[in-house]
Amino acid sequence: MKPKCFLTLLCLICISTANFAASPNNFAKTEPFAIRTMPPAPKFTDSERQTELANRRAKVVAAMDDRSALILMSAQPKIYTGDVDFLYRQENNLYYLTNLKQASSALVLIKDGAAAAKEILFLPRREPSRETWNGRMYSPDDATRISGVKTILDASELDNFIQSIKDKKLFSSTDKSVSASTTPENIYLLLPDNERDSDGMREFPEEYKFSKSLSGYEIKNAQPIFADLRVIKSAFEQKLLQHAIDITIEAQERAMATAKNVRFEYETQAEIEYVFRRRNADYWGYPSIVGCGENGTTLHYVESQGAVKPTDLLLMDVGAEYEHLTADVTRTFPVGGKFSKEQAEIYQIVYDAQEAAAKTIKPGAMYYEPQNAARRVIEQGLAKLGLITGVGALVPGTEQQAPDGKGGTKTVGVPQFTLWFMHGWGHWLGMNVHDVGDYSKPFREGMVTTNEPGIYIRSDALDYLPKTPEAQAVIAKIRPAFERYKNIGVRIEDDMLVTKTGVEWMTRKLPRSISDIEAFMASASKQTISNKQAKQISPRIAVGVFDRDIIFTDMNRRLYNGK
Repeated sequence: MKPKCFLTLLCLICISTANFAASPNNFAKTEPFAIRTMPPAPKFTDSERQTELANRRAKVVAAMDDRSALILMSAQPKIYTGDVDFLYRQENNLYYLTNLKQASSALVLIKDGAAAAKEILFLPRREPSRETWNGRMYSPDDATRISGVKTILDASELDNFIQSIKDKKLFSSTDKSVSASTTPENIYLLLPDNERDSDGMREFPEEYKFSKSLSGYEIKNAQPIFADLRVIKSAFEQKLLQHAIDITIEAQERAMATAKNVRFEYETQAEIEYVFRRRNADYWGYPSIVGCGENGTTLHYVESQGAVKPTDLLLMDVGAEYEHLTADVTRTFPVGGKFSKEQAEIYQIVYDAQEAAAKTIKPGAMYYEPQNAARRVIEQGLAKLGLITGVGALVPGTEQQAPDGKGGTKTVGVPQFTLWFMHGWGHWLGMNVHDVGDYSKPFREGMVTTNEPGIYIRSDALDYLPKTPEAQAVIAKIRPAFERYKNIGVRIEDDMLVTKTGVEWMTRKLPRSISDIEAFMASASKQTISNKQAKQISPRIAVGVFDRDIIFTDMNRRLYNGK
Protein backbone atom coordinates (compact mmCIF):
# COMPACT_ATOMS: atom_id res chain seq x y z
CA MET A 1 0.00 0.00 0.00
CA LYS A 2 1.40 3.42 -0.96
CA PRO A 3 2.10 5.84 1.98
CA LYS A 4 -0.32 8.52 0.71
CA CYS A 5 -3.14 5.98 0.39
CA PHE A 6 -2.36 4.62 3.83
CA LEU A 7 -2.50 8.10 5.44
CA THR A 8 -5.82 8.83 3.74
CA LEU A 9 -7.28 5.57 5.00
CA LEU A 10 -5.97 6.20 8.49
CA CYS A 11 -7.62 9.63 8.58
CA LEU A 12 -10.93 8.17 7.47
CA ILE A 13 -10.74 5.53 10.19
CA CYS A 14 -9.91 8.13 12.85
CA ILE A 15 -12.79 10.40 11.77
CA SER A 16 -15.21 7.50 11.76
CA THR A 17 -14.00 6.37 15.18
CA ALA A 18 -14.28 9.87 16.64
CA ASN A 19 -17.82 10.31 15.36
CA PHE A 20 -18.71 6.86 16.67
CA ALA A 21 -17.36 7.57 20.16
CA ALA A 22 -19.03 10.99 20.36
CA SER A 23 -22.43 9.65 19.42
CA PRO A 24 -24.98 9.03 22.19
CA ASN A 25 -25.63 5.62 20.57
CA ASN A 26 -22.26 4.18 21.67
CA PHE A 27 -21.07 0.87 23.08
CA ALA A 28 -22.49 1.51 26.51
CA LYS A 29 -25.98 1.73 25.08
CA THR A 30 -25.71 -0.94 22.42
CA GLU A 31 -27.98 -3.88 23.20
CA PRO A 32 -26.22 -7.22 23.71
CA PHE A 33 -26.38 -9.42 20.66
CA ALA A 34 -29.44 -11.64 20.57
CA ILE A 35 -27.66 -14.48 18.80
CA ARG A 36 -25.48 -16.42 21.21
CA THR A 37 -22.03 -17.40 20.03
CA MET A 38 -21.33 -20.92 21.17
CA PRO A 39 -18.61 -21.52 23.80
CA PRO A 40 -15.22 -22.87 22.72
CA ALA A 41 -14.94 -26.57 21.96
CA PRO A 42 -13.97 -28.77 24.92
CA LYS A 43 -10.31 -29.73 24.99
CA PHE A 44 -8.84 -32.97 26.33
CA THR A 45 -5.26 -34.06 26.83
CA ASP A 46 -3.97 -37.23 25.19
CA SER A 47 -3.95 -38.84 28.62
CA GLU A 48 -7.59 -37.92 29.31
CA ARG A 49 -8.73 -39.25 25.94
CA GLN A 50 -6.70 -42.45 26.25
CA THR A 51 -8.09 -43.08 29.73
CA GLU A 52 -11.66 -42.59 28.51
CA LEU A 53 -11.18 -44.97 25.57
CA ALA A 54 -9.39 -47.56 27.71
CA ASN A 55 -12.30 -47.53 30.15
CA ARG A 56 -14.74 -48.12 27.30
CA ARG A 57 -12.72 -51.03 25.95
CA ALA A 58 -12.46 -52.53 29.44
CA LYS A 59 -16.25 -52.38 29.84
CA VAL A 60 -16.74 -54.11 26.49
CA VAL A 61 -14.33 -56.88 27.48
CA ALA A 62 -16.06 -57.28 30.84
CA ALA A 63 -19.36 -57.89 29.04
CA MET A 64 -17.85 -60.57 26.78
CA ASP A 65 -17.77 -64.27 27.60
CA ASP A 66 -14.44 -65.91 28.38
CA ARG A 67 -12.44 -67.31 25.46
CA SER A 68 -13.93 -64.78 23.10
CA ALA A 69 -12.77 -62.44 20.36
CA LEU A 70 -14.49 -59.23 19.28
CA ILE A 71 -13.75 -58.12 15.72
CA LEU A 72 -14.72 -54.57 14.73
CA MET A 73 -14.28 -53.59 11.10
CA SER A 74 -14.06 -50.02 9.86
CA ALA A 75 -16.82 -48.52 7.73
CA GLN A 76 -16.46 -48.93 4.01
CA PRO A 77 -16.25 -45.75 1.89
CA LYS A 78 -19.61 -45.07 0.22
CA ILE A 79 -19.74 -44.17 -3.47
CA TYR A 80 -21.52 -40.94 -4.35
CA THR A 81 -21.06 -41.39 -8.07
CA GLY A 82 -18.31 -42.70 -10.34
CA ASP A 83 -14.99 -42.21 -8.57
CA VAL A 84 -16.39 -39.73 -6.03
CA ASP A 85 -17.14 -40.92 -2.50
CA PHE A 86 -19.40 -39.49 0.16
CA LEU A 87 -17.63 -37.84 3.10
CA TYR A 88 -16.10 -40.72 5.07
CA ARG A 89 -17.60 -41.50 8.47
CA GLN A 90 -16.15 -44.17 10.70
CA GLU A 91 -18.29 -47.02 12.04
CA ASN A 92 -19.66 -45.79 15.36
CA ASN A 93 -18.49 -48.58 17.65
CA LEU A 94 -14.96 -48.70 16.27
CA TYR A 95 -14.78 -44.93 16.76
CA TYR A 96 -16.29 -45.33 20.25
CA LEU A 97 -13.32 -47.51 21.26
CA THR A 98 -10.49 -45.82 19.30
CA ASN A 99 -11.42 -42.30 18.08
CA LEU A 100 -9.76 -43.26 14.78
CA LYS A 101 -11.27 -42.24 11.44
CA GLN A 102 -9.11 -44.43 9.19
CA ALA A 103 -10.78 -46.63 6.58
CA SER A 104 -9.55 -50.22 6.05
CA SER A 105 -8.72 -50.62 9.73
CA ALA A 106 -9.96 -53.06 12.36
CA LEU A 107 -9.84 -53.58 16.12
CA VAL A 108 -9.68 -57.00 17.78
CA LEU A 109 -10.23 -57.56 21.50
CA ILE A 110 -9.38 -61.03 22.81
CA LYS A 111 -10.55 -62.22 26.23
CA ASP A 112 -8.98 -65.40 27.60
CA GLY A 113 -10.02 -66.17 31.16
CA ALA A 114 -8.10 -64.37 33.87
CA ALA A 115 -5.41 -63.10 31.53
CA ALA A 116 -5.43 -59.43 30.58
CA ALA A 117 -7.39 -58.74 27.41
CA LYS A 118 -5.33 -58.46 24.25
CA GLU A 119 -5.93 -55.40 22.05
CA ILE A 120 -4.79 -55.45 18.43
CA LEU A 121 -5.30 -52.61 15.98
CA PHE A 122 -4.89 -53.35 12.28
CA LEU A 123 -3.94 -50.15 10.46
CA PRO A 124 -3.10 -49.43 6.81
CA ARG A 125 0.54 -48.52 6.23
CA ARG A 126 1.20 -44.93 5.25
CA GLU A 127 1.73 -44.55 1.51
CA PRO A 128 3.25 -41.33 0.13
CA SER A 129 1.41 -41.72 -3.19
CA ARG A 130 -1.97 -41.99 -1.45
CA GLU A 131 -1.14 -39.16 0.93
CA THR A 132 -0.29 -36.91 -2.03
CA TRP A 133 -3.87 -37.25 -3.23
CA ASN A 134 -5.88 -37.71 -0.05
CA GLY A 135 -3.87 -36.35 2.87
CA ARG A 136 -1.83 -37.75 5.72
CA MET A 137 -2.69 -41.18 7.12
CA TYR A 138 -2.16 -42.32 10.71
CA SER A 139 1.23 -43.66 11.63
CA PRO A 140 1.37 -46.36 14.33
CA ASP A 141 2.53 -43.69 16.79
CA ASP A 142 -0.38 -41.46 15.81
CA ALA A 143 -2.86 -44.30 16.33
CA THR A 144 -1.41 -45.15 19.74
CA ARG A 145 -1.37 -41.51 20.82
CA ILE A 146 -5.03 -41.07 19.87
CA SER A 147 -6.48 -44.42 20.92
CA GLY A 148 -4.12 -45.71 23.58
CA VAL A 149 -3.95 -49.09 21.81
CA LYS A 150 -0.30 -50.15 21.88
CA THR A 151 -0.29 -53.21 19.63
CA ILE A 152 -0.49 -52.02 16.03
CA LEU A 153 -0.21 -54.37 13.06
CA ASP A 154 -0.24 -53.58 9.37
CA ALA A 155 -3.70 -54.00 7.84
CA SER A 156 -2.26 -56.59 5.47
CA GLU A 157 -2.08 -58.92 8.50
CA LEU A 158 -5.86 -58.79 8.92
CA ASP A 159 -6.45 -61.38 6.20
CA ASN A 160 -4.09 -63.76 8.01
CA PHE A 161 -5.92 -63.18 11.27
CA ILE A 162 -9.32 -63.77 9.64
CA GLN A 163 -8.02 -66.95 8.00
CA SER A 164 -6.67 -68.23 11.31
CA ILE A 165 -10.15 -67.74 12.79
CA LYS A 166 -11.75 -69.65 9.93
CA ASP A 167 -9.19 -72.46 10.24
CA LYS A 168 -9.34 -72.47 14.07
CA LYS A 169 -5.58 -72.04 14.25
CA LEU A 170 -3.43 -69.86 16.47
CA PHE A 171 -2.66 -66.48 14.94
CA SER A 172 0.89 -65.23 14.67
CA SER A 173 1.95 -62.07 12.86
CA THR A 174 4.44 -62.32 10.00
CA ASP A 175 7.28 -60.94 12.12
CA LYS A 176 6.22 -63.14 15.10
CA SER A 177 5.87 -60.03 17.29
CA VAL A 178 2.20 -60.69 18.03
CA SER A 179 0.58 -64.07 18.62
CA ALA A 180 -2.46 -65.60 20.26
CA SER A 181 -2.03 -68.24 22.96
CA THR A 182 -5.43 -69.86 22.48
CA THR A 183 -8.18 -70.02 19.91
CA PRO A 184 -11.47 -68.36 20.89
CA GLU A 185 -14.72 -70.25 21.32
CA ASN A 186 -16.98 -67.24 20.82
CA ILE A 187 -16.80 -64.63 18.08
CA TYR A 188 -18.46 -61.26 18.63
CA LEU A 189 -19.40 -59.26 15.52
CA LEU A 190 -21.68 -56.34 14.78
CA LEU A 191 -24.60 -58.08 13.08
CA PRO A 192 -28.16 -57.32 11.97
CA ASP A 193 -30.82 -58.23 14.55
CA ASN A 194 -32.17 -60.81 12.12
CA GLU A 195 -32.47 -61.40 8.39
CA ARG A 196 -35.43 -58.99 8.24
CA ASP A 197 -33.34 -56.16 9.73
CA SER A 198 -32.79 -54.24 6.49
CA ASP A 199 -30.93 -51.38 8.18
CA GLY A 200 -28.55 -53.81 9.88
CA MET A 201 -28.00 -55.70 6.64
CA ARG A 202 -27.03 -52.45 4.91
CA GLU A 203 -24.75 -51.30 7.73
CA PHE A 204 -22.92 -54.57 8.47
CA PRO A 205 -22.79 -56.55 5.20
CA GLU A 206 -19.16 -57.70 5.56
CA GLU A 207 -19.65 -58.80 9.15
CA TYR A 208 -22.79 -60.75 8.23
CA LYS A 209 -21.01 -62.42 5.32
CA PHE A 210 -18.05 -63.30 7.56
CA SER A 211 -20.32 -64.76 10.24
CA LYS A 212 -21.86 -67.11 7.69
CA SER A 213 -18.40 -68.37 6.68
CA LEU A 214 -17.53 -69.52 10.21
CA SER A 215 -18.22 -72.92 11.72
CA GLY A 216 -17.44 -74.40 15.09
CA TYR A 217 -17.93 -71.11 16.95
CA GLU A 218 -20.65 -69.50 18.98
CA ILE A 219 -21.40 -66.37 16.94
CA LYS A 220 -22.65 -63.53 19.13
CA ASN A 221 -24.03 -60.14 18.16
CA ALA A 222 -21.95 -57.39 19.78
CA GLN A 223 -24.63 -54.74 19.27
CA PRO A 224 -26.37 -55.28 22.67
CA ILE A 225 -23.05 -54.74 24.49
CA PHE A 226 -22.50 -51.40 22.80
CA ALA A 227 -26.15 -50.39 23.19
CA ASP A 228 -25.94 -50.85 26.97
CA LEU A 229 -22.72 -48.84 27.18
CA ARG A 230 -23.46 -46.06 24.72
CA VAL A 231 -26.87 -45.24 26.19
CA ILE A 232 -25.08 -43.89 29.29
CA LYS A 233 -22.98 -40.83 28.47
CA SER A 234 -19.80 -40.27 30.47
CA ALA A 235 -18.77 -36.77 31.55
CA PHE A 236 -16.34 -36.83 28.59
CA GLU A 237 -19.18 -37.58 26.14
CA GLN A 238 -21.53 -35.08 27.76
CA LYS A 239 -19.08 -32.25 27.09
CA LEU A 240 -18.74 -33.20 23.43
CA LEU A 241 -22.48 -33.64 22.98
CA GLN A 242 -23.13 -30.29 24.67
CA HIS A 243 -20.78 -28.67 22.16
CA ALA A 244 -22.73 -30.19 19.24
CA ILE A 245 -25.89 -28.83 20.86
CA ASP A 246 -24.35 -25.37 21.39
CA ILE A 247 -23.39 -25.20 17.70
CA THR A 248 -26.96 -26.12 16.81
CA ILE A 249 -28.37 -23.47 19.14
CA GLU A 250 -26.32 -20.77 17.43
CA ALA A 251 -27.45 -22.08 14.03
CA GLN A 252 -31.10 -22.05 15.09
CA GLU A 253 -30.84 -18.50 16.41
CA ARG A 254 -29.10 -17.30 13.27
CA ALA A 255 -31.87 -18.81 11.17
CA MET A 256 -34.54 -17.14 13.30
CA ALA A 257 -32.75 -13.80 13.12
CA THR A 258 -32.50 -13.85 9.32
CA ALA A 259 -35.88 -15.44 8.53
CA LYS A 260 -37.52 -12.13 7.61
CA ASN A 261 -34.91 -11.58 4.92
CA VAL A 262 -35.11 -14.90 3.09
CA ARG A 263 -37.50 -15.94 0.34
CA PHE A 264 -36.97 -19.69 0.19
CA GLU A 265 -36.39 -22.51 2.66
CA TYR A 266 -33.01 -23.38 1.17
CA GLU A 267 -31.73 -19.95 2.20
CA THR A 268 -32.56 -20.69 5.83
CA GLN A 269 -30.97 -24.12 5.50
CA ALA A 270 -27.85 -22.38 4.18
CA GLU A 271 -27.76 -20.10 7.24
CA ILE A 272 -27.95 -23.14 9.52
CA GLU A 273 -25.32 -25.21 7.79
CA TYR A 274 -23.04 -22.19 7.44
CA VAL A 275 -22.84 -22.10 11.24
CA PHE A 276 -22.15 -25.85 11.34
CA ARG A 277 -19.10 -25.40 9.13
CA ARG A 278 -18.02 -22.12 10.70
CA ARG A 279 -18.00 -23.79 14.14
CA ASN A 280 -16.11 -26.84 12.84
CA ALA A 281 -18.86 -29.41 13.21
CA ASP A 282 -17.99 -32.71 11.53
CA TYR A 283 -21.20 -32.51 9.50
CA TRP A 284 -24.92 -32.61 10.17
CA GLY A 285 -26.14 -35.61 12.16
CA TYR A 286 -29.05 -36.05 9.73
CA PRO A 287 -30.34 -34.09 6.72
CA SER A 288 -31.67 -30.70 7.81
CA ILE A 289 -35.46 -30.36 7.94
CA VAL A 290 -36.55 -26.81 7.10
CA GLY A 291 -40.25 -26.54 6.27
CA CYS A 292 -42.40 -23.44 6.04
CA GLY A 293 -46.20 -23.43 6.24
CA GLU A 294 -47.70 -26.64 4.91
CA ASN A 295 -44.24 -28.17 4.47
CA GLY A 296 -43.85 -28.09 8.24
CA THR A 297 -46.56 -30.75 8.51
CA THR A 298 -44.31 -33.33 6.77
CA LEU A 299 -42.21 -35.00 9.45
CA HIS A 300 -39.06 -35.61 7.41
CA TYR A 301 -39.34 -32.88 4.80
CA VAL A 302 -35.83 -32.38 3.34
CA GLU A 303 -36.36 -30.69 -0.05
CA SER A 304 -36.12 -27.09 1.25
CA GLN A 305 -37.58 -25.69 -1.97
CA GLY A 306 -40.69 -23.95 -0.67
CA ALA A 307 -41.31 -20.23 -0.28
CA VAL A 308 -40.90 -18.57 3.12
CA LYS A 309 -43.92 -16.36 3.79
CA PRO A 310 -44.23 -13.78 6.58
CA THR A 311 -47.59 -15.14 7.74
CA ASP A 312 -46.41 -18.76 8.08
CA LEU A 313 -44.61 -20.80 10.69
CA LEU A 314 -41.16 -22.12 9.88
CA LEU A 315 -40.18 -25.50 11.37
CA MET A 316 -36.45 -26.27 11.66
CA ASP A 317 -35.34 -29.72 12.84
CA VAL A 318 -31.54 -29.68 12.62
CA GLY A 319 -28.51 -31.07 14.41
CA ALA A 320 -24.76 -30.55 14.17
CA GLU A 321 -22.49 -33.55 14.64
CA TYR A 322 -19.27 -33.07 16.58
CA GLU A 323 -16.82 -35.90 17.25
CA HIS A 324 -19.43 -38.48 16.22
CA LEU A 325 -22.08 -37.11 18.62
CA THR A 326 -25.11 -35.36 17.20
CA ALA A 327 -27.56 -32.80 18.45
CA ASP A 328 -31.24 -32.99 17.49
CA VAL A 329 -33.12 -29.73 18.03
CA THR A 330 -36.40 -28.43 16.62
CA ARG A 331 -37.93 -25.00 16.84
CA THR A 332 -41.06 -23.69 15.14
CA PHE A 333 -41.45 -19.94 14.93
CA PRO A 334 -43.43 -17.27 13.06
CA VAL A 335 -41.50 -15.87 10.12
CA GLY A 336 -43.03 -12.44 10.71
CA GLY A 337 -42.04 -12.43 14.38
CA LYS A 338 -45.53 -12.79 15.89
CA PHE A 339 -47.69 -15.88 16.28
CA SER A 340 -51.25 -15.63 14.99
CA LYS A 341 -54.04 -16.66 17.38
CA GLU A 342 -54.42 -20.06 15.72
CA GLN A 343 -50.67 -20.66 15.53
CA ALA A 344 -50.24 -19.75 19.19
CA GLU A 345 -53.05 -22.07 20.27
CA ILE A 346 -51.45 -25.08 18.57
CA TYR A 347 -47.97 -24.09 19.73
CA GLN A 348 -49.02 -23.74 23.37
CA ILE A 349 -50.47 -27.26 23.42
CA VAL A 350 -47.19 -28.69 22.16
CA TYR A 351 -45.22 -26.58 24.65
CA ASP A 352 -47.39 -27.75 27.54
CA ALA A 353 -47.01 -31.37 26.40
CA GLN A 354 -43.25 -30.99 26.40
CA GLU A 355 -43.31 -29.50 29.89
CA ALA A 356 -45.52 -32.33 31.18
CA ALA A 357 -43.21 -34.96 29.70
CA ALA A 358 -40.08 -33.38 31.19
CA LYS A 359 -41.54 -33.49 34.70
CA THR A 360 -41.73 -37.28 34.59
CA ILE A 361 -38.11 -37.90 33.53
CA LYS A 362 -35.91 -39.12 36.38
CA PRO A 363 -33.88 -42.20 37.28
CA GLY A 364 -36.18 -45.18 37.72
CA ALA A 365 -39.00 -43.82 35.56
CA MET A 366 -39.94 -45.78 32.45
CA TYR A 367 -39.73 -44.40 28.93
CA TYR A 368 -43.47 -44.66 28.39
CA GLU A 369 -44.18 -42.26 31.27
CA PRO A 370 -43.16 -39.01 29.52
CA GLN A 371 -44.72 -40.31 26.32
CA ASN A 372 -48.06 -40.87 28.05
CA ALA A 373 -47.82 -37.47 29.76
CA ALA A 374 -47.24 -35.70 26.45
CA ARG A 375 -50.05 -37.59 24.72
CA ARG A 376 -52.55 -36.74 27.47
CA VAL A 377 -51.87 -33.02 27.16
CA ILE A 378 -52.07 -33.10 23.37
CA GLU A 379 -55.27 -35.13 23.35
CA GLN A 380 -56.94 -32.76 25.81
CA GLY A 381 -55.76 -29.72 23.87
CA LEU A 382 -56.96 -31.05 20.52
CA ALA A 383 -60.36 -31.88 22.03
CA LYS A 384 -60.64 -28.36 23.40
CA LEU A 385 -59.91 -26.88 19.97
CA GLY A 386 -62.42 -29.19 18.30
CA LEU A 387 -59.83 -31.06 16.21
CA ILE A 388 -61.01 -34.38 17.68
CA THR A 389 -64.47 -35.28 18.93
CA GLY A 390 -63.32 -35.88 22.49
CA VAL A 391 -60.75 -37.38 24.86
CA GLY A 392 -60.58 -41.12 24.28
CA ALA A 393 -62.27 -40.88 20.87
CA LEU A 394 -61.18 -43.44 18.28
CA VAL A 395 -60.76 -43.22 14.51
CA PRO A 396 -63.93 -44.71 12.96
CA GLY A 397 -63.33 -48.14 11.47
CA THR A 398 -60.45 -49.06 13.77
CA GLU A 399 -62.54 -50.20 16.75
CA GLN A 400 -62.26 -53.77 17.98
CA GLN A 401 -62.87 -55.71 21.17
CA ALA A 402 -59.96 -56.78 23.36
CA PRO A 403 -59.68 -58.41 26.81
CA ASP A 404 -59.87 -55.88 29.63
CA GLY A 405 -57.86 -57.99 32.08
CA LYS A 406 -60.87 -58.47 34.31
CA GLY A 407 -62.59 -61.28 32.46
CA GLY A 408 -64.49 -58.97 30.13
CA THR A 409 -63.76 -56.98 26.99
CA LYS A 410 -63.17 -53.36 26.08
CA THR A 411 -63.23 -51.37 22.87
CA VAL A 412 -59.80 -50.41 21.55
CA GLY A 413 -58.62 -48.77 18.35
CA VAL A 414 -56.54 -45.95 16.89
CA PRO A 415 -56.97 -42.77 18.97
CA GLN A 416 -58.22 -39.76 17.02
CA PHE A 417 -55.42 -37.56 18.34
CA THR A 418 -52.95 -39.62 16.27
CA LEU A 419 -54.40 -37.97 13.18
CA TRP A 420 -52.41 -34.90 14.29
CA PHE A 421 -49.69 -36.38 16.54
CA MET A 422 -48.56 -39.54 14.83
CA HIS A 423 -45.00 -40.11 16.03
CA GLY A 424 -43.34 -41.13 19.27
CA TRP A 425 -42.54 -38.65 22.02
CA GLY A 426 -38.74 -39.01 21.84
CA HIS A 427 -35.71 -41.24 21.27
CA TRP A 428 -32.22 -41.88 22.59
CA LEU A 429 -29.57 -39.48 21.33
CA GLY A 430 -25.84 -39.90 20.89
CA MET A 431 -23.64 -41.22 18.08
CA ASN A 432 -26.78 -41.77 16.02
CA VAL A 433 -29.63 -39.30 15.92
CA HIS A 434 -31.86 -42.27 16.78
CA ASP A 435 -29.29 -43.87 19.01
CA VAL A 436 -28.98 -47.36 20.38
CA GLY A 437 -30.53 -48.31 23.71
CA ASP A 438 -33.27 -50.43 25.26
CA TYR A 439 -36.54 -48.54 25.66
CA SER A 440 -37.92 -51.19 28.03
CA LYS A 441 -35.37 -50.34 30.73
CA PRO A 442 -35.85 -47.49 33.23
CA PHE A 443 -34.09 -44.15 32.95
CA ARG A 444 -30.61 -43.96 34.47
CA GLU A 445 -28.33 -41.05 35.18
CA GLY A 446 -26.31 -40.12 32.09
CA MET A 447 -28.93 -41.11 29.53
CA VAL A 448 -29.81 -38.50 26.88
CA THR A 449 -33.20 -38.44 25.21
CA THR A 450 -35.08 -36.05 22.99
CA ASN A 451 -38.37 -34.52 24.10
CA GLU A 452 -40.27 -33.75 20.91
CA PRO A 453 -44.07 -33.70 20.84
CA GLY A 454 -45.75 -32.14 17.83
CA ILE A 455 -49.04 -31.37 16.10
CA TYR A 456 -49.37 -31.43 12.32
CA ILE A 457 -52.63 -30.38 10.67
CA ARG A 458 -52.01 -31.81 7.22
CA SER A 459 -54.33 -30.47 4.53
CA ASP A 460 -55.17 -33.94 3.18
CA ALA A 461 -55.42 -35.83 6.48
CA LEU A 462 -59.21 -36.18 6.44
CA ASP A 463 -59.21 -37.47 2.87
CA TYR A 464 -57.84 -40.82 4.00
CA LEU A 465 -60.53 -41.64 6.55
CA PRO A 466 -62.97 -44.41 5.59
CA LYS A 467 -65.92 -43.41 3.39
CA THR A 468 -68.40 -44.63 5.99
CA PRO A 469 -71.28 -42.81 7.69
CA GLU A 470 -69.44 -42.96 11.02
CA ALA A 471 -66.26 -41.46 9.59
CA GLN A 472 -68.14 -38.79 7.67
CA ALA A 473 -69.95 -37.80 10.88
CA VAL A 474 -66.63 -37.31 12.65
CA ILE A 475 -65.29 -35.29 9.72
CA ALA A 476 -68.35 -33.06 9.74
CA LYS A 477 -67.92 -32.40 13.44
CA ILE A 478 -64.21 -31.49 13.31
CA ARG A 479 -64.27 -29.81 9.88
CA PRO A 480 -64.73 -26.21 11.18
CA ALA A 481 -61.70 -26.51 13.48
CA PHE A 482 -59.73 -28.30 10.77
CA GLU A 483 -60.29 -25.43 8.34
CA ARG A 484 -59.21 -22.94 11.00
CA TYR A 485 -55.92 -24.70 11.81
CA LYS A 486 -55.16 -26.35 8.46
CA ASN A 487 -51.50 -26.37 7.34
CA ILE A 488 -50.15 -25.50 10.79
CA GLY A 489 -47.28 -27.76 11.80
CA VAL A 490 -45.54 -27.40 15.17
CA ARG A 491 -42.79 -29.49 16.71
CA ILE A 492 -40.64 -28.46 19.66
CA GLU A 493 -37.65 -30.68 20.35
CA ASP A 494 -35.11 -30.42 23.13
CA ASP A 495 -32.25 -32.65 24.25
CA MET A 496 -32.54 -33.89 27.82
CA LEU A 497 -29.82 -35.29 30.10
CA VAL A 498 -31.03 -37.53 32.93
CA THR A 499 -29.45 -36.41 36.22
CA LYS A 500 -29.43 -37.90 39.73
CA THR A 501 -32.69 -36.20 40.65
CA GLY A 502 -34.42 -35.38 37.38
CA VAL A 503 -33.44 -33.94 34.04
CA GLU A 504 -31.29 -31.16 32.59
CA TRP A 505 -32.40 -29.30 29.46
CA MET A 506 -29.19 -29.29 27.40
CA THR A 507 -30.90 -26.91 24.94
CA ARG A 508 -32.17 -24.53 27.61
CA LYS A 509 -30.42 -21.47 26.12
CA LEU A 510 -32.51 -21.60 22.94
CA PRO A 511 -35.77 -19.57 23.09
CA ARG A 512 -38.75 -21.91 23.43
CA SER A 513 -41.83 -20.24 24.87
CA ILE A 514 -44.04 -18.00 22.71
CA SER A 515 -42.98 -14.87 24.57
CA ASP A 516 -39.27 -15.73 24.45
CA ILE A 517 -39.35 -16.49 20.72
CA GLU A 518 -41.20 -13.27 19.89
CA ALA A 519 -38.84 -11.23 22.07
CA PHE A 520 -35.78 -12.86 20.53
CA MET A 521 -36.98 -12.22 16.98
CA ALA A 522 -37.80 -8.60 17.76
CA SER A 523 -34.33 -8.06 19.22
CA ALA A 524 -32.47 -10.06 16.59
CA SER A 525 -34.20 -8.37 13.68
CA LYS A 526 -32.90 -4.97 14.85
CA GLN A 527 -29.35 -6.31 14.73
CA THR A 528 -29.57 -8.02 11.35
CA ILE A 529 -28.99 -6.04 8.19
CA SER A 530 -31.67 -6.61 5.59
CA ASN A 531 -30.81 -7.95 2.15
CA LYS A 532 -32.25 -4.82 0.61
CA GLN A 533 -29.89 -2.61 2.59
CA ALA A 534 -26.89 -4.82 1.91
CA LYS A 535 -27.45 -4.60 -1.86
CA GLN A 536 -27.24 -0.79 -1.67
CA ILE A 537 -23.74 -0.82 -0.20
CA SER A 538 -20.42 -1.06 -2.02
CA PRO A 539 -18.84 -4.49 -1.43
CA ARG A 540 -15.79 -2.71 -0.05
CA ILE A 541 -17.69 -1.59 3.05
CA ALA A 542 -20.13 -4.47 3.32
CA VAL A 543 -17.62 -6.57 5.23
CA GLY A 544 -19.14 -8.37 8.21
CA VAL A 545 -22.76 -7.85 7.14
CA PHE A 546 -23.83 -10.79 9.29
CA ASP A 547 -20.91 -10.78 11.73
CA ARG A 548 -21.73 -10.71 15.40
CA ASP A 549 -19.03 -8.19 16.21
CA ILE A 550 -20.81 -5.14 17.64
CA ILE A 551 -18.28 -2.62 16.28
CA PHE A 552 -18.55 -3.59 12.64
CA THR A 553 -22.32 -4.04 12.73
CA ASP A 554 -22.90 -0.68 14.38
CA MET A 555 -20.40 1.09 12.09
CA ASN A 556 -22.02 -0.44 9.03
CA ARG A 557 -25.41 0.72 10.23
CA ARG A 558 -24.04 4.26 10.55
CA LEU A 559 -22.57 4.09 7.06
CA TYR A 560 -25.95 3.02 5.70
CA ASN A 561 -27.55 5.99 7.43
CA GLY A 562 -24.95 8.38 6.04
CA LYS A 563 -23.36 9.12 9.42
